Amino acid sequence: MTPNKELLLEIKGLKTYFHLAEGVVRAVDGVDLKLWRGHTLGVVGESGCGKSQTSMSIMRLVPPPGRIEEGQILYYPPMQSNPIDLVSLHPNSKEIRSIRGNQISMVFQEPMTAMSPVLTIGRQITEAIILHQQVSPKEAHEIAVEMLAKVNMPNPERIIYDYPFQLSGGMRQRAVIAMALSCNPNLLIADEPTTALDVTTEAQILDLMRKLQQDFGMAIMYITHNLGVVAEMAEEVAVMYLGRVVEEGPVDTIFHAPKHPYTQALLRSIPSIHATTRTTLPTIAGSIPHPYNRPAGCPFHPRCPQAMRGVCDAAEPELHSIAEGHDVSCFLFGKP
Repeated sequence: MTPNKELLLEIKGLKTYFHLAEGVVRAVDGVDLKLWRGHTLGVVGESGCGKSQTSMSIMRLVPPPGRIEEGQILYYPPMQSNPIDLVSLHPNSKEIRSIRGNQISMVFQEPMTAMSPVLTIGRQITEAIILHQQVSPKEAHEIAVEMLAKVNMPNPERIIYDYPFQLSGGMRQRAVIAMALSCNPNLLIADEPTTALDVTTEAQILDLMRKLQQDFGMAIMYITHNLGVVAEMAEEVAVMYLGRVVEEGPVDTIFHAPKHPYTQALLRSIPSIHATTRTTLPTIAGSIPHPYNRPAGCPFHPRCPQAMRGVCDAAEPELHSIAEGHDVSCFLFGKP
Protein backbone atom coordinates (compact mmCIF):
# COMPACT_ATOMS: atom_id res chain seq x y z
CA MET A 1 0.00 0.00 0.00
CA THR A 2 1.42 3.37 -0.98
CA PRO A 3 1.73 6.16 1.61
CA ASN A 4 -0.87 8.25 -0.24
CA LYS A 5 -3.51 5.54 -0.05
CA GLU A 6 -5.54 4.60 3.01
CA LEU A 7 -7.61 1.44 2.77
CA LEU A 8 -11.33 1.92 3.40
CA LEU A 9 -12.95 -1.33 2.25
CA GLU A 10 -11.46 -4.69 1.28
CA ILE A 11 -13.46 -7.55 -0.25
CA LYS A 12 -11.87 -11.00 -0.05
CA GLY A 13 -13.25 -14.05 -1.85
CA LEU A 14 -16.86 -12.84 -1.75
CA LYS A 15 -19.43 -15.39 -2.92
CA THR A 16 -23.12 -14.50 -3.03
CA TYR A 17 -25.43 -17.27 -4.29
CA PHE A 18 -29.16 -17.48 -4.93
CA HIS A 19 -30.66 -20.90 -4.16
CA LEU A 20 -33.66 -21.28 -6.46
CA ALA A 21 -35.82 -24.25 -7.41
CA GLU A 22 -34.17 -24.40 -10.83
CA GLY A 23 -30.66 -24.42 -9.38
CA VAL A 24 -28.03 -22.23 -7.77
CA VAL A 25 -27.22 -18.84 -9.31
CA ARG A 26 -23.65 -17.81 -8.47
CA ALA A 27 -24.27 -14.07 -8.78
CA VAL A 28 -20.96 -13.17 -7.10
CA ASP A 29 -18.38 -15.92 -7.36
CA GLY A 30 -15.14 -15.04 -5.59
CA VAL A 31 -14.73 -11.26 -5.90
CA ASP A 32 -11.64 -9.50 -4.53
CA LEU A 33 -11.67 -5.69 -4.46
CA LYS A 34 -10.03 -2.80 -2.59
CA LEU A 35 -11.44 0.69 -2.15
CA TRP A 36 -9.20 3.53 -1.00
CA ARG A 37 -10.36 6.46 1.11
CA GLY A 38 -11.21 9.48 -1.05
CA HIS A 39 -10.78 7.55 -4.33
CA THR A 40 -13.29 6.42 -6.96
CA LEU A 41 -13.45 2.78 -8.06
CA GLY A 42 -15.32 2.14 -11.29
CA VAL A 43 -16.93 -1.31 -11.60
CA VAL A 44 -17.88 -2.16 -15.18
CA GLY A 45 -19.26 -5.08 -17.15
CA GLU A 46 -22.30 -6.25 -19.06
CA SER A 47 -25.69 -6.66 -17.41
CA GLY A 48 -25.80 -9.80 -15.28
CA CYS A 49 -22.10 -9.84 -14.41
CA GLY A 50 -22.65 -9.34 -10.66
CA LYS A 51 -21.94 -5.62 -10.22
CA SER A 52 -25.15 -4.76 -8.37
CA GLN A 53 -25.13 -7.90 -6.22
CA THR A 54 -21.59 -7.06 -5.10
CA SER A 55 -22.83 -3.67 -3.90
CA MET A 56 -25.91 -5.20 -2.27
CA SER A 57 -23.62 -7.64 -0.45
CA ILE A 58 -21.59 -4.73 0.92
CA MET A 59 -24.78 -3.09 2.18
CA ARG A 60 -26.03 -6.47 3.50
CA LEU A 61 -29.22 -6.04 1.48
CA VAL A 62 -29.11 -9.26 -0.56
CA PRO A 63 -32.76 -10.34 -0.92
CA PRO A 64 -33.74 -13.93 -0.10
CA PRO A 65 -33.27 -16.61 -1.32
CA GLY A 66 -29.85 -15.07 -1.87
CA ARG A 67 -27.16 -15.17 0.79
CA ILE A 68 -23.44 -14.62 1.23
CA GLU A 69 -21.81 -18.06 1.18
CA GLU A 70 -18.15 -17.19 1.71
CA GLY A 71 -15.70 -14.33 1.96
CA GLN A 72 -15.03 -11.21 3.94
CA ILE A 73 -16.02 -7.57 3.52
CA LEU A 74 -13.59 -5.69 5.75
CA TYR A 75 -14.59 -2.09 6.49
CA TYR A 76 -11.96 0.18 8.05
CA PRO A 77 -13.74 3.00 9.95
CA PRO A 78 -11.74 6.19 10.53
CA MET A 79 -10.01 6.50 13.90
CA GLN A 80 -10.37 2.76 14.52
CA SER A 81 -7.49 0.30 14.36
CA ASN A 82 -9.40 -2.93 13.72
CA PRO A 83 -11.61 -3.49 10.65
CA ILE A 84 -15.23 -4.63 10.83
CA ASP A 85 -16.16 -7.74 8.85
CA LEU A 86 -19.59 -6.81 7.47
CA VAL A 87 -20.26 -10.44 6.52
CA SER A 88 -20.14 -11.45 10.18
CA LEU A 89 -22.95 -9.02 11.06
CA HIS A 90 -26.61 -10.02 10.85
CA PRO A 91 -28.40 -8.04 8.08
CA ASN A 92 -30.88 -6.63 10.62
CA SER A 93 -28.48 -6.16 13.53
CA LYS A 94 -27.95 -2.89 15.32
CA GLU A 95 -24.30 -2.86 14.22
CA ILE A 96 -24.95 -3.03 10.47
CA ARG A 97 -27.87 -0.59 10.74
CA SER A 98 -25.52 1.93 12.35
CA ILE A 99 -23.20 1.61 9.33
CA ARG A 100 -25.72 1.25 6.49
CA GLY A 101 -27.01 4.64 5.37
CA ASN A 102 -24.66 6.37 7.79
CA GLN A 103 -21.02 5.45 7.12
CA ILE A 104 -21.77 3.56 3.89
CA SER A 105 -24.58 4.89 1.69
CA MET A 106 -25.98 3.85 -1.66
CA VAL A 107 -27.58 5.58 -4.63
CA PHE A 108 -29.80 2.94 -6.19
CA GLN A 109 -30.21 2.36 -9.91
CA GLU A 110 -33.81 3.56 -10.25
CA PRO A 111 -34.79 6.45 -7.95
CA MET A 112 -38.53 5.94 -8.51
CA THR A 113 -38.35 2.49 -6.91
CA ALA A 114 -35.73 3.50 -4.33
CA MET A 115 -38.06 6.10 -2.79
CA SER A 116 -41.45 5.59 -1.22
CA PRO A 117 -44.24 7.10 -3.35
CA VAL A 118 -46.41 7.88 -0.30
CA LEU A 119 -43.85 9.90 1.70
CA THR A 120 -42.55 13.36 0.91
CA ILE A 121 -38.94 13.93 -0.10
CA GLY A 122 -38.29 15.72 3.18
CA ARG A 123 -39.78 12.93 5.29
CA GLN A 124 -37.55 10.33 3.64
CA ILE A 125 -34.36 12.36 4.02
CA THR A 126 -35.02 13.45 7.61
CA GLU A 127 -35.82 9.86 8.61
CA ALA A 128 -32.22 8.84 7.88
CA ILE A 129 -30.81 11.92 9.61
CA ILE A 130 -32.83 11.39 12.80
CA LEU A 131 -31.97 7.67 12.82
CA HIS A 132 -28.20 8.20 12.67
CA GLN A 133 -27.65 11.62 14.21
CA GLN A 134 -28.63 13.00 17.59
CA VAL A 135 -30.70 15.90 16.27
CA SER A 136 -34.23 17.18 16.68
CA PRO A 137 -36.83 16.95 13.88
CA LYS A 138 -36.40 20.69 13.27
CA GLU A 139 -32.63 20.36 12.94
CA ALA A 140 -33.07 17.34 10.66
CA HIS A 141 -35.39 19.40 8.46
CA GLU A 142 -32.77 22.14 8.19
CA ILE A 143 -30.07 19.60 7.30
CA ALA A 144 -32.34 18.08 4.64
CA VAL A 145 -32.96 21.50 3.04
CA GLU A 146 -29.21 22.19 3.15
CA MET A 147 -28.43 18.85 1.46
CA LEU A 148 -31.01 19.48 -1.28
CA ALA A 149 -29.37 22.85 -1.88
CA LYS A 150 -25.93 21.17 -2.07
CA VAL A 151 -27.14 18.90 -4.88
CA ASN A 152 -28.39 21.97 -6.77
CA MET A 153 -32.07 21.22 -6.26
CA PRO A 154 -34.14 24.29 -7.28
CA ASN A 155 -36.29 25.76 -4.47
CA PRO A 156 -35.29 23.16 -1.85
CA GLU A 157 -37.55 24.77 0.77
CA ARG A 158 -40.54 23.92 -1.43
CA ILE A 159 -39.30 20.67 -3.00
CA ILE A 160 -38.87 19.12 0.43
CA TYR A 161 -42.67 18.93 0.74
CA ASP A 162 -43.15 17.31 -2.69
CA TYR A 163 -43.60 13.61 -3.42
CA PRO A 164 -41.24 11.68 -5.74
CA PHE A 165 -43.82 11.44 -8.55
CA GLN A 166 -43.97 15.25 -8.66
CA LEU A 167 -40.30 15.50 -9.64
CA SER A 168 -38.53 14.93 -12.95
CA GLY A 169 -36.03 12.10 -13.35
CA GLY A 170 -33.04 14.35 -12.78
CA MET A 171 -34.61 15.95 -9.70
CA ARG A 172 -35.47 12.53 -8.24
CA GLN A 173 -31.88 11.43 -8.74
CA ARG A 174 -30.64 14.55 -6.97
CA ALA A 175 -33.03 13.83 -4.09
CA VAL A 176 -31.69 10.26 -3.79
CA ILE A 177 -28.11 11.57 -3.76
CA ALA A 178 -29.05 14.13 -1.09
CA MET A 179 -30.55 11.32 1.01
CA ALA A 180 -27.41 9.19 0.60
CA LEU A 181 -25.12 12.08 1.58
CA SER A 182 -27.23 13.40 4.46
CA CYS A 183 -25.06 11.66 7.08
CA ASN A 184 -21.65 12.45 5.46
CA PRO A 185 -20.74 8.83 4.56
CA ASN A 186 -17.21 7.53 4.19
CA LEU A 187 -18.25 5.45 1.16
CA LEU A 188 -20.90 6.17 -1.45
CA ILE A 189 -21.97 3.28 -3.68
CA ALA A 190 -23.54 4.62 -6.88
CA ASP A 191 -25.30 1.88 -8.86
CA GLU A 192 -25.73 3.29 -12.38
CA PRO A 193 -27.14 6.58 -11.05
CA THR A 194 -27.40 8.19 -14.50
CA THR A 195 -28.78 5.32 -16.60
CA ALA A 196 -32.28 6.75 -17.06
CA LEU A 197 -31.16 10.36 -17.53
CA ASP A 198 -30.49 12.39 -20.67
CA VAL A 199 -26.88 13.27 -21.46
CA THR A 200 -27.17 16.87 -20.22
CA THR A 201 -28.59 15.83 -16.85
CA GLU A 202 -26.04 12.99 -16.69
CA ALA A 203 -23.18 15.46 -17.08
CA GLN A 204 -24.64 17.63 -14.32
CA ILE A 205 -24.98 14.65 -11.96
CA LEU A 206 -21.39 13.54 -12.63
CA ASP A 207 -20.07 17.06 -11.99
CA LEU A 208 -22.14 17.17 -8.82
CA MET A 209 -20.76 13.87 -7.54
CA ARG A 210 -17.17 14.95 -8.18
CA LYS A 211 -17.74 18.20 -6.29
CA LEU A 212 -19.44 16.47 -3.37
CA GLN A 213 -16.61 13.94 -3.20
CA GLN A 214 -14.14 16.78 -2.80
CA ASP A 215 -16.34 18.49 -0.20
CA PHE A 216 -16.92 15.36 1.91
CA GLY A 217 -13.66 13.47 1.20
CA MET A 218 -15.59 10.25 0.65
CA ALA A 219 -14.78 7.24 -1.51
CA ILE A 220 -17.09 6.32 -4.37
CA MET A 221 -17.80 2.90 -5.82
CA TYR A 222 -19.29 3.75 -9.21
CA ILE A 223 -21.12 0.87 -10.90
CA THR A 224 -21.88 1.32 -14.58
CA HIS A 225 -21.76 -0.24 -18.04
CA ASN A 226 -20.69 3.11 -19.53
CA LEU A 227 -16.92 3.10 -19.97
CA GLY A 228 -16.97 6.77 -20.94
CA VAL A 229 -18.28 7.65 -17.48
CA VAL A 230 -15.62 5.47 -15.87
CA ALA A 231 -12.86 7.26 -17.79
CA GLU A 232 -14.17 10.57 -16.47
CA MET A 233 -14.95 9.57 -12.87
CA ALA A 234 -12.68 6.77 -11.67
CA GLU A 235 -9.05 6.40 -10.60
CA GLU A 236 -9.19 2.60 -10.42
CA VAL A 237 -11.28 0.22 -12.54
CA ALA A 238 -12.50 -3.33 -11.92
CA VAL A 239 -13.92 -5.25 -14.89
CA MET A 240 -16.40 -7.98 -13.93
CA TYR A 241 -17.68 -10.95 -15.89
CA LEU A 242 -20.08 -13.63 -14.66
CA GLY A 243 -19.60 -12.85 -10.97
CA ARG A 244 -15.80 -12.50 -11.04
CA VAL A 245 -13.27 -9.69 -11.45
CA VAL A 246 -11.33 -10.45 -14.64
CA GLU A 247 -9.12 -7.34 -14.67
CA GLU A 248 -8.34 -4.54 -12.23
CA GLY A 249 -5.97 -1.60 -12.34
CA PRO A 250 -5.53 2.18 -12.69
CA VAL A 251 -7.92 3.79 -15.16
CA ASP A 252 -5.13 4.85 -17.55
CA THR A 253 -3.72 1.32 -17.62
CA ILE A 254 -7.10 -0.30 -18.24
CA PHE A 255 -7.94 2.09 -21.08
CA HIS A 256 -4.54 2.27 -22.78
CA ALA A 257 -3.06 -1.16 -22.05
CA PRO A 258 -5.92 -3.61 -21.39
CA LYS A 259 -4.82 -7.23 -21.14
CA HIS A 260 -7.91 -9.38 -20.70
CA PRO A 261 -9.71 -10.19 -24.00
CA TYR A 262 -13.04 -9.19 -22.42
CA THR A 263 -11.73 -5.76 -21.42
CA GLN A 264 -10.30 -5.30 -24.92
CA ALA A 265 -13.66 -6.25 -26.45
CA LEU A 266 -15.52 -3.80 -24.22
CA LEU A 267 -13.22 -0.97 -25.23
CA ARG A 268 -13.52 -1.82 -28.94
CA SER A 269 -17.31 -1.58 -28.69
CA ILE A 270 -17.22 2.09 -27.62
CA PRO A 271 -18.32 4.42 -30.46
CA SER A 272 -15.54 6.80 -31.54
CA ILE A 273 -15.63 10.05 -33.49
CA HIS A 274 -12.44 8.86 -35.21
CA ALA A 275 -14.06 5.68 -36.54
CA THR A 276 -14.63 5.25 -40.27
CA THR A 277 -18.12 6.33 -41.23
CA ARG A 278 -20.74 3.80 -42.29
CA THR A 279 -18.94 0.87 -40.69
CA THR A 280 -20.42 -1.68 -38.32
CA LEU A 281 -19.71 -1.02 -34.66
CA PRO A 282 -17.63 -3.90 -33.18
CA THR A 283 -19.57 -6.15 -30.82
CA ILE A 284 -18.70 -8.97 -28.43
CA ALA A 285 -19.66 -12.28 -30.02
CA GLY A 286 -22.27 -14.36 -28.21
CA SER A 287 -23.89 -13.47 -24.91
CA ILE A 288 -23.38 -14.02 -21.19
CA PRO A 289 -24.03 -17.72 -20.41
CA HIS A 290 -27.24 -18.73 -18.69
CA PRO A 291 -26.74 -18.71 -14.90
CA TYR A 292 -27.79 -22.38 -14.68
CA ASN A 293 -25.45 -23.43 -17.49
CA ARG A 294 -22.07 -21.90 -16.72
CA PRO A 295 -19.24 -23.10 -18.96
CA ALA A 296 -16.37 -25.13 -17.54
CA GLY A 297 -13.04 -23.40 -17.22
CA CYS A 298 -12.75 -19.67 -17.89
CA PRO A 299 -16.31 -18.27 -18.05
CA PHE A 300 -15.40 -16.05 -21.02
CA HIS A 301 -13.75 -18.73 -23.18
CA PRO A 302 -16.86 -19.53 -25.35
CA ARG A 303 -16.82 -15.88 -26.54
CA CYS A 304 -13.06 -15.32 -26.51
CA PRO A 305 -11.23 -15.07 -29.87
CA GLN A 306 -7.95 -15.97 -28.13
CA ALA A 307 -9.23 -19.04 -26.23
CA MET A 308 -6.82 -21.96 -26.06
CA ARG A 309 -8.42 -25.40 -26.40
CA GLY A 310 -7.54 -27.73 -23.57
CA VAL A 311 -6.50 -24.83 -21.35
CA CYS A 312 -9.21 -22.18 -21.13
CA ASP A 313 -12.01 -24.77 -21.19
CA ALA A 314 -10.35 -27.00 -18.58
CA ALA A 315 -9.54 -24.72 -15.63
CA GLU A 316 -10.60 -21.35 -14.28
CA PRO A 317 -7.80 -18.74 -14.12
CA GLU A 318 -7.06 -16.92 -10.88
CA LEU A 319 -6.66 -13.16 -10.58
CA HIS A 320 -2.94 -12.42 -10.34
CA SER A 321 -0.64 -9.41 -10.69
CA ILE A 322 1.13 -8.74 -14.00
CA ALA A 323 2.39 -5.26 -13.03
CA GLU A 324 2.24 -2.98 -10.04
CA GLY A 325 -1.45 -2.36 -9.31
CA HIS A 326 -2.57 -4.25 -12.44
CA ASP A 327 -4.24 -7.66 -11.96
CA VAL A 328 -5.71 -9.92 -14.62
CA SER A 329 -7.45 -13.31 -14.68
CA CYS A 330 -6.34 -14.91 -17.94
CA PHE A 331 -4.15 -17.86 -18.97
CA LEU A 332 -2.53 -15.68 -21.64
CA PHE A 333 -0.63 -14.06 -18.78
CA GLY A 334 -0.03 -17.04 -16.51
CA LYS A 335 0.15 -20.81 -16.48
CA PRO A 336 -2.99 -22.87 -15.70
